Amino acid sequence: MTTAWVLVLMTVVLGLATAGPVPTSKPTTTWRGCHMGRFQSLSPRELEAFKKAKDALEESLLQNDWSCSSRLFPMTRDLRLLQVWERPVALEAELHLTLKVLRTAADASLGVVLDQPLHTLRHIHSRLRACVPAQPTAGPRPRSRLHHWLHRLQEATKKESQGCLEASVTFNLFRLLTRDLKCVASGDLCV
Repeated sequence: MTTAWVLVLMTVVLGLATAGPVPTSKPTTTWRGCHMGRFQSLSPRELEAFKKAKDALEESLLQNDWSCSSRLFPMTRDLRLLQVWERPVALEAELHLTLKVLRTAADASLGVVLDQPLHTLRHIHSRLRACVPAQPTAGPRPRSRLHHWLHRLQEATKKESQGCLEASVTFNLFRLLTRDLKCVASGDLCV
């Protein structure tokens, strides 16, 4: 009889030990269709196209007088400080703003220079959207670092001039491409 109880107890303990994780209240995603590994590093040709675009944007910014009331992308902002599931959300918002601002600049005068970078950014954005977990539409949102960053981006689009947005996006472009994108593409390995 004692042997039977030991076997039952061992079965229960082993069953609990191999059970899946306890559900949390954080958004989850199955990551099906999330193929970001290809973006851990961009090709030299893509980076060269972005360098030409950045140089052209900086040249056009020098011709205009602009003043920003805040730093849209502060140096202290680091995706590694976010939880792994929050990183694609932050990068998607950053990329969305970047695309919006660069499309406007392309319409204005830099279309030829920005064509290839915009194409690449749209491709990255489309892949990234598969990685962003669905956000709850109702209820209170926690005051997290992610919430603060998203709020900051949203407020900047309302307050800042187009010139200031262009400057912020331009000066952040290579950090987005080399550090932030690589971090999201690396998933759990980005520490």
